[in-house]
Amino acid sequence: MNSKFRYSLLWLTWALVGALNGMAQVDTTRRQSDTLHLQPDTSRRKLLLFAPLYLDSAFDAGGNYRYDKNFPKFINPGLEFYEGAQMALDTLQKEHVALDVEVFDTRSSVQTLQQMLDSPNLKGAGLIIGQVNNAHDLQLLSAAAARRNIPFINANYPNDAGITNNPDLVILNSTLRTHCEGIYRWLQRNYPTKPLTFFRRKGAQEDRLRGYFTDIGKTTAGVPLKINYITLDDGFDAQTLASNLDSLQQTVCISGSLDEAFGFRLCALLATLSKSYRTILVGMPTWDSYDWTKPEYSGEEIVYSTPFYINPSDTLVRIITQNFNKRFYSRPSDMVFRGYECTYRFAKLLLLHGPALSGSIGERRFKVFNDLEILPVFLNRQTMVLDYFENRKLYFIHKLDGNVTGVN
Repeated sequence: MNSKFRYSLLWLTWALVGALNGMAQVDTTRRQSDTLHLQPDTSRRKLLLFAPLYLDSAFDAGGNYRYDKNFPKFINPGLEFYEGAQMALDTLQKEHVALDVEVFDTRSSVQTLQQMLDSPNLKGAGLIIGQVNNAHDLQLLSAAAARRNIPFINANYPNDAGITNNPDLVILNSTLRTHCEGIYRWLQRNYPTKPLTFFRRKGAQEDRLRGYFTDIGKTTAGVPLKINYITLDDGFDAQTLASNLDSLQQTVCISGSLDEAFGFRLCALLATLSKSYRTILVGMPTWDSYDWTKPEYSGEEIVYSTPFYINPSDTLVRIITQNFNKRFYSRPSDMVFRGYECTYRFAKLLLLHGPALSGSIGERRFKVFNDLEILPVFLNRQTMVLDYFENRKLYFIHKLDGNVTGVN
């Protein structure tokens, strides 16, 4: 998105947030085809939307843009999430729903997030949706949801921030441990007898990743995988990798690090060995944002897990893409689709269940782009206290030369 149209989007957001707050969307609730066997509660519902919009940083008191022709990148995620949410609210308005919406800029210079959460404007809310970019904000929003006994949908932050005993918290962007569990099960289903080599670098984070895999192996209900764990030096080369590969059959390599440079180097060196060693490289969830189109990765098949997959051939995806392009001369990012999906899906559940939403937050109704498996998490298996809910549905994306070749 070029700076001119980013500015247009930001200015529009600045105007819309002021117009949206406290404003009812429409006045009646329309029954949808997948809710015919239930009788919705037709009273008005209230949704709170929190996102780091940085509007006070971008505009002065007179509404003048502060950055001239530049556009700071740190504004993008929250802004694009909000734009997706606004598109969902436009769709809901056409459905004539009885919904009130309050939008909060978590990077406001006028109020702190805690002051916003203490505001009387939150009274009567039945749902909080948040685009969160740090653990502190997640903790504050989760605590506010717990005090009011209403669900808080953490749309993007893949961490529980140490939160326990809070059944009102819902983590949509699956945690690292959940990804490791999903990868382990995927390997059990698809490559149970293949040579498995877990390449890692030295580091505390890498120790944690290996710990997840070894713990899962001890508790799995299936046959444990036989994984060869290899710690590589920073300057590892192709010869070092080759000594841990099988020349007679395909070796499944696991990149056991979230370090971007490590993943790129591992993939590039495995690609140079492809004529002598047949491999498939399983990466981390962070790989969804990496560029795998460069020639040095050519010929190496990679697989990684993600809880969100946007199918470009989906009709709604095409409509949103076309409308966004027409409006802002740019392609929408994944965060636009995330904002749309979270707002539409959970607003519909709120309208259907009202105050009883907490007990129905995991229902698989109103699918937009992704299947979600929202399940309870019990961190302490002895006390069995419900700590939070988490989306445990993962898609496995297969790529070759930067192109998606399969999704399962």
